[in-house]
Amino acid sequence: MTQTHARTGTVDTRARSPWPALWALIIGFFMILVDTTIVAVANPAIKAALDPGTANLDNVVWVTSAYLLAYAVPLLITGRLGDRFGPKSIYLTGLALFTLASLACGLSPTLGALIAFRAVQGLGASMMTPQTMAVITRTFPAGQRGAAMGLWGGTSGVAMLVGPLAGGFLVDGLGWEWIFFINIPVGMVGFVLAWMLVPDLGRQPHRFDVVGVVLSAAALFLIVFGLQEGEAYDWAPWVWGMIGAGVVVLGLFLWQQKLTRGEPLVPLGLFGDRNFALASTGVAIVGFTVTSMSLPLMFFIQLARGLSPTQAALLLVPTAVFAGVLSPFAGRLLDRVDPRVLLVPGLLTVTGALVVYAALMNMDTPVWAFLIPAAMMGIGNAGMWGPLATTATRDLPRRQAGAGAGIYNTTRTVGSVLGSSSIAAMMQLSLEAQLPAGSAAGDVAAATELPADLADPFATAMAQSMLLPAAVMALGVVAVCFLRRPDHPRTR
Repeated sequence: MTQTHARTGTVDTRARSPWPALWALIIGFFMILVDTTIVAVANPAIKAALDPGTANLDNVVWVTSAYLLAYAVPLLITGRLGDRFGPKSIYLTGLALFTLASLACGLSPTLGALIAFRAVQGLGASMMTPQTMAVITRTFPAGQRGAAMGLWGGTSGVAMLVGPLAGGFLVDGLGWEWIFFINIPVGMVGFVLAWMLVPDLGRQPHRFDVVGVVLSAAALFLIVFGLQEGEAYDWAPWVWGMIGAGVVVLGLFLWQQKLTRGEPLVPLGLFGDRNFALASTGVAIVGFTVTSMSLPLMFFIQLARGLSPTQAALLLVPTAVFAGVLSPFAGRLLDRVDPRVLLVPGLLTVTGALVVYAALMNMDTPVWAFLIPAAMMGIGNAGMWGPLATTATRDLPRRQAGAGAGIYNTTRTVGSVLGSSSIAAMMQLSLEAQLPAGSAAGDVAAATELPADLADPFATAMAQSMLLPAAVMALGVVAVCFLRRPDHPRTR
């Protein structure tokens, strides 16, 4: 039976295995991460149903960006809420909110309503995610966290890549609404299992940094909105002013955090640990890459090559298979080796896969050839998600488990938000540069099938866009080279 120590608020898990609780949490965690990418394959169908005939891609991209923005902004405080009120109660509240919002998304009559309910989904997801990492940190001894984080990381990688696969089947078979309706039974099962299996962990008293919350939210909104809408407004001076203001507010936030003597929203001291700082940077780059690569790939495969959503999704099967099979092995290996042994080749393989995708994205490549970079992506993901999470959290003190998990997941989600915003601008710019005179980029993007004379320039534009996540991932390879091997695992 689990015992909580009165003085420390920590949990003695020696008499109770932490694995059932983790598996229960993984169900909900998998669901919210699938929703990060499942919309990518459904974007053409959503645009045709709710936003027909408009002149740019930005409107439909907000279906993803609104979710990610509402997911990212509260993560810093929801991690602390888990410490204050217990990760179990905050997780269950978030899961209930996410499930109800999924129902509302599927019933949305307009694109604006869908975007609004996606934001509510993101809020629910932000309450859930830090709790999964916090439970691992607080219930697994440091020397066993590699295997647990291997499962957690494998879930991250598989979910964010299975999203388009599941989306393809659902959109073709039942309609775009079902990418949201499918969450309802999954959410209900996940709620019951978490309520039964997740222990009530000790609570830590915390004071909340309201000023920090306001500053961080304002900074993220200004930067992301400016990047998202810049192309639609021809990068007017006010757009650059908004982005610049966001950078200034971000600087004020970091300065305020440094001066806060109580409990800052972001304990900057955590970044004194080189591995935590670099792993957090690495996961932001990974979030950027995985989110941004899906849009040009799916638009190319469906619009230029004429594949259905299901056929497009089937091309991602090797990614899901290799990531799912190899991730647990990578997690167990990480408990015994330097993290760079897995991370450097993992990120390099993903970078290479993106370059291969860009090279293959033309009208002459046989469709089966896209299975090759898909397999490379799966192999690379196995050496990426779990190792980054383990490296970041291995030495976190239990009292700061929620804060550390919140920061780590915030950096990942901020990377995803920036990836979604940046790739929309990149795609629009590439389309305008490649399409022949007299062709409107928005008209092409709004089409459901491209005429032959536009397919080649459209394919070139999407291939050029794919080079953006490849370049960003290359920076991640450089970052993880500076990690250090942690001390011998120890139980705290």
